[in-house]
Amino acid sequence: MPQASSSLFIRLEFRLAEQLFHARWLPRSPRTQRLTMRLFQRCADAGHTTALSIYGHMLFHRAISPQDKAKGASYVLQAAHSGDIRAQYQAGCIYEHGCAQYPSRDDHAVTWYARAGEEGHPLAATRLAQAYRQGELGLAVDSQRAAYWQQLADQYVALPEVARGRPVHH
Repeated sequence: MPQASSSLFIRLEFRLAEQLFHARWLPRSPRTQRLTMRLFQRCADAGHTTALSIYGHMLFHRAISPQDKAKGASYVLQAAHSGDIRAQYQAGCIYEHGCAQYPSRDDHAVTWYARAGEEGHPLAATRLAQAYRQGELGLAVDSQRAAYWQQLADQYVALPEVARGRPVHH
């Protein structure tokens, strides 16, 4: 039973972190921001997939030190492996552009973009359409595959997130 109560506590901490992160009524003080980041980090360290994705994304894009950027990338990749499509898209970006711990790998980028694109991430599908149109990411120019990915991207943009089977997390 300790596992279940621990899991419930992590979910509650995550909800609090989300509320603090999106609260318009709460002043954006450094203290509130530190608390929010600590809550996201605790949840990510406990393996909460969405927290791994969100906190990893924030660390990767906002960190100053290479170690924090690498830690953010690691969190994003853990979330991607757990099936979070936003993290899968971010994993594609990480491998496309590279960073200290994760060098640029076109084959990995294509794999992650394809996973996210197949699951309903419009930016991932758009990126693959562009790559096939222009022969990027180590892919040969292929107008049929470009059209396939563009059609998926257009279809996803037309559907609300809930219709794609994903809960809305802002």
